[in-house]
Amino acid sequence: MASTSFQLTIFFILSILNISFAARQLIESPRDTSTLLQYHNGALLTGDISVNLIWYGRFKPSQKAIVTDFITSLSSTSAKSQTQPSVATWWKTTDKYFTKTKKPTLLIGKQVSDPECSLGKSLSEKHLRLLAAKGQQINAANVVLTANDVLVDGFCSSRCGTHGSVSSNSKTAHVKGKNYKFAYIWVGNSETQCPGQCAWPFHQPVYGPQGAPLIAPNNDVGVDGMVINLASLLAGTATNPFGNGYYQGDASAPLEAASACPGVYAKGAYPGYAGDLLVDPTTGASYNAHGTNGRKYLVPALFDPSTFSCSTLV
Repeated sequence: MASTSFQLTIFFILSILNISFAARQLIESPRDTSTLLQYHNGALLTGDISVNLIWYGRFKPSQKAIVTDFITSLSSTSAKSQTQPSVATWWKTTDKYFTKTKKPTLLIGKQVSDPECSLGKSLSEKHLRLLAAKGQQINAANVVLTANDVLVDGFCSSRCGTHGSVSSNSKTAHVKGKNYKFAYIWVGNSETQCPGQCAWPFHQPVYGPQGAPLIAPNNDVGVDGMVINLASLLAGTATNPFGNGYYQGDASAPLEAASACPGVYAKGAYPGYAGDLLVDPTTGASYNAHGTNGRKYLVPALFDPSTFSCSTLV
């Protein structure tokens, strides 16, 4: 498994991530992005990709709907039903990484629920891979989502989520007599464990400038924070699924499409300030993207390889 964690994106010092593909990192200073994200000649995710969700622990139906609507919103087929700026438009920035191969289309796939936590409530990296293997293993990205009372190695202390890959040379992914690798993602609900680290800007940060937290667009600090982390990891997974795609720096802790732009969600962002976001006039919630079913979301800036800069929707 390639290992780089999803770097906790808070530009300044919100200390977090460091394990498998693209982490949200805390001690993060502004970077010269002009030389970022080199291609290392490896495979990317292409064509139709099923995003399979493995719910570990107890999630309310309303929480599951926030995440599934977000995945559905990524597809260009849903773009016409979305008000601009949209989640689908945000995702199209990743198209610019696929100049020589077919672009990926992310589609909601299989969902598996394990509300009783069959592997216990303290998970290792091995447990995450076992859970990820419950999803489809060809043309897939399997997403493990852990509930707010589930502990995961490194959660809060070094990461909010992670992405990597599993090889079928183990028992987990042997399909039709052939060996495969499939990509997986893990994201935890930080609501009760570390919202100041993994759900900023919807919670007061642990470190750095102490601005007032923003109102979460779906009225769920933990799950709205999960969406931010999931969005970043999906971008990293599509463009660097197996550790030899687009990234910069150490392959074990790389900067990727979203983690190259830490803490940036709109124009005018600076340490401790997410940027000049849109505000819902009724709820006061901050967001930068519309999704399906009238949803609003906050998605991170993505590194645009055509302009060598961090691209935002607003």
